[in-house]
Amino acid sequence: MTKDLQIQTTINFVKEQLEGAEGGHDWFHIERVYKNSKLIAKTEDVNLFVVELGALLHDIADSKFHDGDETVGPKVASKFLKTIDVDEETIQHVIKIIENISYKGGNFKATFSSPELNVVQDADRLDAIGAIGIARTFNYGGYKNRALYNPEIAPNLNMTKAAYKASNAPTINHFYEKLLLLKDKMNTETGKHIATQRHDFMIAFLDQFYAEWNGEK
Repeated sequence: MTKDLQIQTTINFVKEQLEGAEGGHDWFHIERVYKNSKLIAKTEDVNLFVVELGALLHDIADSKFHDGDETVGPKVASKFLKTIDVDEETIQHVIKIIENISYKGGNFKATFSSPELNVVQDADRLDAIGAIGIARTFNYGGYKNRALYNPEIAPNLNMTKAAYKASNAPTINHFYEKLLLLKDKMNTETGKHIATQRHDFMIAFLDQFYAEWNGEK
């Protein structure tokens, strides 16, 4: 099987697996991360095949939707990649990307690094900020029946990984606990450039949100 066919088969597999998924973590999220990964990879010295597979499979079984179990995604990805005859070295690299891509509260220490992970992680983080990031955040907050905002509940910037995963804080808090921190955590120059514009858009959104909340506009 050629690499092009392996990629297309992976796309078909991911579409099937994520049919009916929550709107912020569905096939269209994967597609955006895939496209941004390829864009960022143009200016980076990376194995594009690993980048493409990592982007396509990074959320194949997000732990948020599997009772917090972070082993499901790597297992599903590994099993699938073996069925399309991807070499073992590539499979292990993709698994490491899946295991280390997530934000996990910002206090998580990655145990693996590679230029390919840097690219896919930047692409995934770009989809968490800007206009789409805002839309995804409120979509997930609605999915979890969280309050939009509660002035009496302050953001918590010192959560452990477990506390971050278990948090039910209002959606606006997520901007301060994750989204607004991502600009300074980008790995690549292309990622940093795109993130700056999307970050500024979120700041403008929050200014408008608070003005409307307080009856000022």
